[in-house]
Amino acid sequence: MFSEAETDPVLPKDKFKTQEARLRTALLKAQYDLLKKADRSLLIVVAGIDGAGKGATINLLNEWMDPRHIHTMAFGPPAESEAQRPPLWRYWNELPENGRIGIVFGSWYQPLLREAARKHPDADTLERHATHVRAFEAQLAANGVQVIKLWYHLSAKAQAERTERLLSSPETSWQVTPADRKVARKFKRLRSAAEVALTHTDVPYAPWVIVPSADESMRTVCTAETVLRALRRRGAPRVSQPSTPARPRITDRLARLDYAVHADKDEYDTELGLLQGRLARAVRSPKFDKHSLVLVFEGQDAAGKGGAIRRVTQALDARQFDITPVSAPAPHELARPYLWRFWRRIPSHGRVAIFDRSWYGRVLVERVEKFTPPTAWQRAYGEINDFERQLADSGAIVLKFWLAVTPDVQLERFQEREASPFKNFKITPDDWRNREKWQPYADAANEMMARTDSGHAPWHLISANDKRHARLQVLRHVVQALESQL
Repeated sequence: MFSEAETDPVLPKDKFKTQEARLRTALLKAQYDLLKKADRSLLIVVAGIDGAGKGATINLLNEWMDPRHIHTMAFGPPAESEAQRPPLWRYWNELPENGRIGIVFGSWYQPLLREAARKHPDADTLERHATHVRAFEAQLAANGVQVIKLWYHLSAKAQAERTERLLSSPETSWQVTPADRKVARKFKRLRSAAEVALTHTDVPYAPWVIVPSADESMRTVCTAETVLRALRRRGAPRVSQPSTPARPRITDRLARLDYAVHADKDEYDTELGLLQGRLARAVRSPKFDKHSLVLVFEGQDAAGKGGAIRRVTQALDARQFDITPVSAPAPHELARPYLWRFWRRIPSHGRVAIFDRSWYGRVLVERVEKFTPPTAWQRAYGEINDFERQLADSGAIVLKFWLAVTPDVQLERFQEREASPFKNFKITPDDWRNREKWQPYADAANEMMARTDSGHAPWHLISANDKRHARLQVLRHVVQALESQL
């Protein structure tokens, strides 16, 4: 795999000068074409042997192109706030919008490369890390992010010579890191680790390119040519769909609800206070400092989501929670993968995130209203399950609520809202229009719950014709989940 790069090929200076003039012009034109079309973003992953000149090459690339439209990111060991969230959270946060270029140092490959570089790497651990990488990159590619990966490589001799050359001058010695000095001793193991990592993750939609790095001119031209090819590519790369479980049996859970159930007012007032007290104690417990709480509220319009949320937050410290009301995505959100705006709202440990509507809009309103093609919303079930699995693995307690009402009760509440000066802001033409698609929305909700109900992120389907009953049910589920896991 690295044999050609380890011959340390050299590009003569005169040829480099010729190539430089052509490449600088072509790169700048291609960059502006991408910016104008804004049909995708380009994400460049930079990795390789320490001391191979990665930083110097990317610095030069920024000089050749317009750096205002390039976002260069460098990730080291996770900070405390990052370690309290899923490992991919910090990468999702920094994704460039369509039309822009992102360059990543210290990427999601770090766990895979660390395991591969051990004296006795574990095959199962390697495959697990590689699977996570492939899944992440497949999701990016399927959602409009073009991914290319550059591995900078040179022979052990050339790496040692470059390090010594840089160290010999005070003007360049600052470029040498402690990791650069250690490469010579571990070169064979690092080379082997790289071969394993690249072999496991070289896929058509996120290919690896090995960049010969001993000669600065060769390294620069190879990098520029690779980026230019990526920018000139027409059309999104084909992403092979991962094998998915058999389609579950879809049952009409909404129709099976007992909509006549109700809570007595006196009993409601008593139990509400008791449940809120238990919730207050749970989220103030030292054990909660190792967890977060993610609450998702979905349901028909006028089902009482806002009222249920308020009964939860009454037990919380306002400094401890965030409520995210979700509506149609803004332009800067549409310019990134659809889960991006939700990844940015993931709480750290000790905090509560409440979503008034959520990422499930992809398989509800976007499906029913045909805002997104069937291939996208069908793929979203797996993407959402993966997202919620990552939340749970990082310590989040995830609960999802569907508050359900019958058409006649919804109509009563709509009419009440229209008549009330304090509530008429809640009713919109879309609410009335959505009533005409009651059954398509019900079908979408039933399939959504069948495909995304899991032990680590369960759906709780709640009869909400009686608001008091629904509020108590929400609190019961939240309190039970917290008390069972803390």
